[in-house]
Amino acid sequence: MANTQKMSAREAARLFLGAQGLLESPSRRVSPESLLSLVRSLGFLQIDTIQVVARAHDLTLHARRDGYRPPHLEALRQRRQLFEGWTHDASLIPAEWYPLWKARFRTDDARIRAHNWWRSLLGESSSEICRAVMVRIREEGPLKSADFAHPEKRGPWWGWKPQKAALDYLWRTGQLAVVCRDGFQKVYDLPGRVLPKVHELPEPEEKTSLDWFCAGAAERLDVFTPRELAGFWCAVDLASARRWCEGAAKEGRIEPVEVASADGSPPQSAFALPGWRSRARREGPERIRLLSPFDPIVRDRARAVRRFAFDYRLEAFTPKARRQHGYYVLPILDREELVGRLDAKLHRDRGTLEVRGLFWEARIRCGVGRRRRLVEALERLAAFSGAKSIEGLPARM
Repeated sequence: MANTQKMSAREAARLFLGAQGLLESPSRRVSPESLLSLVRSLGFLQIDTIQVVARAHDLTLHARRDGYRPPHLEALRQRRQLFEGWTHDASLIPAEWYPLWKARFRTDDARIRAHNWWRSLLGESSSEICRAVMVRIREEGPLKSADFAHPEKRGPWWGWKPQKAALDYLWRTGQLAVVCRDGFQKVYDLPGRVLPKVHELPEPEEKTSLDWFCAGAAERLDVFTPRELAGFWCAVDLASARRWCEGAAKEGRIEPVEVASADGSPPQSAFALPGWRSRARREGPERIRLLSPFDPIVRDRARAVRRFAFDYRLEAFTPKARRQHGYYVLPILDREELVGRLDAKLHRDRGTLEVRGLFWEARIRCGVGRRRRLVEALERLAAFSGAKSIEGLPARM
C-alpha cells in the first residue's frame, strides 16, 4: 500500500500497552468514576471462575490500579453501570453500550440454535423448556440454575441440565440479563428489570454499529490488522473489518504501517491510528506487574508472540503431566517487556501467597533491580489478595 510507514516491534508493543492502560501510573486514585473510565478504555473486562490467586477480572484491574479492590467493581454492577454480556467470552461491558449488543443477540441466537452441543443439552423440547424458564422468572423474579430441578444432566462437557442451558441461551440472546453473581453463579432476570435505563433504547443502524465496533477496537489496540480488529469484540466479521479498514485509510482515520515482529518473523502489514510515532515514544513506569492469564495483552497468543516474543498459553485445561509451567501462571510484565511467568497460589486458610514456580524467558537475566521489582510486585499482590506472608520465592532468581 502506498505511503506505508515502518514501525519497529518496540514501537508496536508500546502502542498496544499504552492503549490498554499499562503505561500509566498505577498509583492513580480509584473512584467509581475512574474505574468505569478504565473499563471503558479497556473496552470490556473478561470474567472467569478460576480463583487460584484472585478472579481474572480483579487481577486485570489490579495490574492497572494499585488501589483497586473487588468491592469497587461490585459497586459499579449494583449501580447498573456495567452489564454482563458476551464478547469472545463472558465480560463486563459499560451499560450505555447495551443497544449495540442487540444485533449480537440475534447473531448468537442463530449460532447457538445451530450448534450440536446446545441441541444435545436442550433436546427436542427446547422451546417448551425456554418458555417454562421465562414464565418462572417473570413471575418469581431473579433465579439461578440451582433454582431449577431436573432429574437428568446431559452433554459431554460439564453435564449441564436443560434448564441451565436454557438460562445461558436466553442470556446470550438478550431475553434475560445477569443481575449479579451468587458464589459466582449467574442470577438471571428480565433485562427490562435489570437495565431499565438502556434496555428500551433503540438499536443503532447497522452502518453505525459497524463503525462503532471497528473504530472502538482501533482505539483500544492502536496498531492492528483487520483480523485483530474483528476479533476484539467478536461482533463484526473479517470481511466487514477489512472493508472498514480500507475506507478508514482513505479517509485518513487510520494509516497503513509495516510492523516488525519481536520474534524475528516477517514484518506484518497493519494499520495504526494517526500520530502513532509520538505515542510510541512513551515509556512505562519502572515496575513489574503480574498480569492475569486473561489479560488483553496475552489473550491473542499469536499477537503476544509477534509483539513481545512471548509465547503464552493458559495451562489450566492441560493435563497436569503435560504442563510446562503450571495450572494458573501469571505473565510478568517488566515496564514494556513480557519477561517471564510466575506460578503462584493463595492459601486462604493460612493467609499465605505461595510462589510455586518462577520462569524467566531465555533472553532475560534477573539482576538486583529486577529482583527488587519482582518482590515489590509480589508484596502488592499479597496485600491485594489478603495474604499476610509470601513463601517459596527462590533465594537466587
